[in-house]
Amino acid sequence: MATKHIGRLKSNKRKVAVAYRTIPGDHTHALVVSTENLTDSDHDVLMQLVDSPSGQSAYELAEAMARTRLSDGSVMLARFHAQGKLIKVPTSEIVMTPTTNTTVELDELNKLIAEQKGVSIADIALQGDATAQEVPTGDTTAPSNEPVSAPTQEGVLSDEDLAAQYRSQADTMFKEAKRLREQADELAPTKKKVKA
Repeated sequence: MATKHIGRLKSNKRKVAVAYRTIPGDHTHALVVSTENLTDSDHDVLMQLVDSPSGQSAYELAEAMARTRLSDGSVMLARFHAQGKLIKVPTSEIVMTPTTNTTVELDELNKLIAEQKGVSIADIALQGDATAQEVPTGDTTAPSNEPVSAPTQEGVLSDEDLAAQYRSQADTMFKEAKRLREQADELAPTKKKVKA
């Protein structure tokens, strides 16, 4: 079975989780999390997320990371960003490893995805939730301590845009909770208490 979002750096063969395959405004770079730089607890939560249906169905892993809490209760994507764990790396320096026997360079994978969608590589970057997060820039081998907001086509996101994105995420989570409740009720219907 293939696993999305996992790769390794060409330079040192270190395993990475690819949060964003491309960055809005910079399609030649990706944002990755080096798994060996995480605490055991954070590493376990990240790997569980990658392997989960939510992680595997996400277009970009960062979408699922933005909805996942770490063991201390913090949101994974926000904390990894705040701690400098998101590293900007050229897509040509990342080899994706969907299976133990299969590899594909990320820049080639991005070309294939763009061709399948009939768009340019620049157009496959997430323009919604991706731009709500700050994207570190600078040296590609170490985390930057000077985050800069990701460029968008319209410029900087306003509070209204962020609020709309939060509402959209909340709606998505509500629908998922409703679906899970319905599945649970199919398995074991809840009994309504009768007042005497």
